[in-house]
Amino acid sequence: QVRPVESGGGLVQPGGSLILSCVPSGITSQSASTVAVNWYRQSPGKEREFVATLTSADRTNFESSLEHKFTIARDSVDRNTVHLLMGHVQPEDTAVYYCNLVLQRDGQYTKYWGQGTQVTVCS
Repeated sequence: QVRPVESGGGLVQPGGSLILSCVPSGITSQSASTVAVNWYRQSPGKEREFVATLTSADRTNFESSLEHKFTIARDSVDRNTVHLLMGHVQPEDTAVYYCNLVLQRDGQYTKYWGQGTQVTVCS
């Protein structure tokens, strides 16, 4: 079964950096093709919000307020692994960060969510 697995969350000081990783477990040569890998986040009491996306064509898109400090990129060794590079984090970046994997087979799109990884920004 396909399941994105997030890692890299933790405690970071304001102004610091953190790298989150998303490894899509369960993908085989018979699996549907990957359309995009997205990152979302959810803070306590708020709706889950879009953070960034990386498409199969290596196109990226970011939530406008984050694109000056976050980057999304493939792992240099395993192209299926996608990293969210977070820089200049602030307390408002505290959230559970979720990886969302979008697969396509025969014109049908399926989304898979990971369990999330907690990022806490505080001094």
